[in-house]
Amino acid sequence: MARDTGFPDADAENDFSRMRRSAEMARLAAWFTRQPADVNTILPFDEVVAALGRTGETQLGLQQVEVASIVGSVDRTKDFDRYFRPRSSRLRERWQRLAAAQRRGESVPPVLLYRIGAMHFVIDGHHRVSIAIARHLHIIDAYVTEIRTRISPEGINATSDLIMKDHRRLFLSRVPLTGVQADAIRVSDPFDYAELAENVEAWGFRLSQEVGEYLSRVEVARRWFGEEFLPVVRMARRADVRPDLTSDAELYLWLSCERYRLVRKHIWDDDILRELHDQSRRRRR
Repeated sequence: MARDTGFPDADAENDFSRMRRSAEMARLAAWFTRQPADVNTILPFDEVVAALGRTGETQLGLQQVEVASIVGSVDRTKDFDRYFRPRSSRLRERWQRLAAAQRRGESVPPVLLYRIGAMHFVIDGHHRVSIAIARHLHIIDAYVTEIRTRISPEGINATSDLIMKDHRRLFLSRVPLTGVQADAIRVSDPFDYAELAENVEAWGFRLSQEVGEYLSRVEVARRWFGEEFLPVVRMARRADVRPDLTSDAELYLWLSCERYRLVRKHIWDDDILRELHDQSRRRRR
């Protein structure tokens, strides 16, 4: 870390140059090591909200926010990288002017942020956040608006993670499980959520025909989880079918697909479980 000279304009210029070099070095390092293209990309607010599903917002007022929690932007995703390092020298004039003013002790208005979970997204104040990072400040004053979402934002580290979140959100809109039941349904391939949703909807259609009445999505989801998913998974675990599948949802999906492929039936009995057990053992050889 370079020492300050005590001259605000010179120190601001040095800070900007250092941030630009750091941004370029990070870009080159990612290219040489073949890291994912989005590893240094700032998270886009609109895409994150679309993937999670917006349900409401609350004005939280003026707060002190950890600078490290600011990871996204509403509309400046091309100007800064994930760590708010300037991606272009065209930002230099405004950046250095604001940085020098701060060093001279001039007052700085709070930034405007959206909060989603533990993440913050800049509405206004990108340069101020970048300058705070350059000066190694840990806290920044901000007016915060909290965004509530349909599913949890936990686990979002890059834009590529939004695909999984988007598919999970769509699954839960088709199969409206909640709480621990929703948490129990996890898959590693985002497209498995669509296949699982179709499986549940088909099960619900057969159940509606059996009981002779229309069943809502909520009722189908509740009954599928209690009457189909849990019993099948428990039987399969006791029978040691596909122990390599640690996700109960992935195990259920495999069982359902294999059952129909082998016997063309929508029932569960001991003979079917034995056949699936033998099938899983043959797969592991």
